[in-house]
Amino acid sequence: MKARVNWLQDLCFEATSESGHKIILDGTNPGKGPSPMEAVLLGAGGCSAIDVVMILEKGRHTVTGCEVELSAERAEQPPRVFTDIHLHFVVSGPELADKQVARAVQMSMEKYCSVMMMLEKAAKVSHSFEINAA
Repeated sequence: MKARVNWLQDLCFEATSESGHKIILDGTNPGKGPSPMEAVLLGAGGCSAIDVVMILEKGRHTVTGCEVELSAERAEQPPRVFTDIHLHFVVSGPELADKQVARAVQMSMEKYCSVMMMLEKAAKVSHSFEINAA
């Protein structure tokens, strides 16, 4: 995997993935895009949500929505790494059972989400979920 980050101005950069997708990263607050640490947190949410949906769909469960609410704490002193990360999944679908969703979330956190596997080496990670029957 390769990527390129190109300085635009001030603390604003354009990041381009090998597949050609672009995002703006910005070190100012508020900026023109997420900060690099916000992008890492967004990546954790995206990676784990993809896993949860795929696992449930492979189990032939109907998923109509999946949202991950993330919260993170950072160290006070540089390098200000994440110290605590919590992911709360809100999964929607008819006839989803707690056992099914719990299993999908657990499998993502412990086996499949490569972003979380990296982050758990530096931060305390926790997760929870709720089911919306809609």
